[in-house]
Amino acid sequence: MSSNQPARRARVRDILPKLKLGFYQPGPSNSLTDVPGVLVHTESIIRPSVIHSLSESHREIRTGVTTILPRKDFFHQGCYAGYFRFNGSGEMTGVHWLDETGLINTPIIITNSFAVGAAYGGIYEYCIQKYRNSRGICDWFLLPLVAETFDGIMSDIGAMPVTPQHIVRGIEQASSDPVKEGNTGGGTGMLCQGFKGGTGSSSRIIEGLELNEATGKKGLVTYHVGSLVQCNYGAQRDLRIGGVPVGRLFMEEDGGEINSMGWAEEGLEKTSRPQQDGSIIVIIATSAPLHPIQLQRLAKRATVGLARVCGWGSNGSGDIFLAFSTAHEIPRDPPDSDRKPTVSQKIRIMEDTSINALFEAAADAVEEAIYNALCMAETMVGLAGKKVEALDLERLKRVMEKYQ
Repeated sequence: MSSNQPARRARVRDILPKLKLGFYQPGPSNSLTDVPGVLVHTESIIRPSVIHSLSESHREIRTGVTTILPRKDFFHQGCYAGYFRFNGSGEMTGVHWLDETGLINTPIIITNSFAVGAAYGGIYEYCIQKYRNSRGICDWFLLPLVAETFDGIMSDIGAMPVTPQHIVRGIEQASSDPVKEGNTGGGTGMLCQGFKGGTGSSSRIIEGLELNEATGKKGLVTYHVGSLVQCNYGAQRDLRIGGVPVGRLFMEEDGGEINSMGWAEEGLEKTSRPQQDGSIIVIIATSAPLHPIQLQRLAKRATVGLARVCGWGSNGSGDIFLAFSTAHEIPRDPPDSDRKPTVSQKIRIMEDTSINALFEAAADAVEEAIYNALCMAETMVGLAGKKVEALDLERLKRVMEKYQ
């Protein structure tokens, strides 16, 4: 395997312009933030090894936080949402309440496995500062939504460098800018299918029809579907891009497989632990008017996108997917109803028989988001000198030319 890679990293459409990536066109930024109102922030935490210092002692740190706001006013105006657990060796907090109500009134944080508590507390710190009442009391209920993957191969995860302040800053600075990709945010220290992985994003635009109640006629409307992935899973032998067995072809040229998911052989204690399986978190956002059951179904389609790249949900993998819709604003505190069953608003809902385009677009966007994570990630040296190479883009182009 060559380590003399070009300095410039690029997204998969720029590297492989002939690659077929579905029927629907991407949004303006081809990013999760193409869905109107969705805001994202990523922050990396990169620190050198510090041993026997009076103030701190840790090995190399390569980690971070990704913050997603379904809308700026996430607290007062909830979104319908649904999730799917493809394989459950991982965490996404708050999903029991999501099962009950189909609603989220919280930021979505993705980070490393040991930072779930700090992220959970950070959401509370932000909301306590901003939403306590005039007497300084929190008279509301909130269950934060935090997801994780394990970056302990590349980062001293036991140093626990993520703090609640990182989450507060992420919520405050989240924007509609295109999502940063590769070694950024929660994906900073993550690995994917034998290569450096991380954060990736993509989007699709779909034309639909909606009824105009005033005229009684249906008119054209544009829906957006966007995805963000934090990918930290898989083996090189399984990697496929556009159906081409890229990982196996690289192995045939190199005479073997890269073991990126194991710890460094030197500098760390010897262990009989097997190679790790890894995980992937997928967040799908849409502007289409879907109810919670439809959003559960949309989240399931992330599995299709993952399978195209040849992720298959190993026993130790935490593959958890969330989908939410920005189409409805569900008030946290509707008008007082004196405990009587009350209807206070009407909502538009897509017909199930016409939902296929969204399913297809979600699968396509997840597939491309994983490719973008791989193509944008850079070679990294991490914990105890462990080095993981980025996917060689020039080599990828050469291999793919035979199939396009």
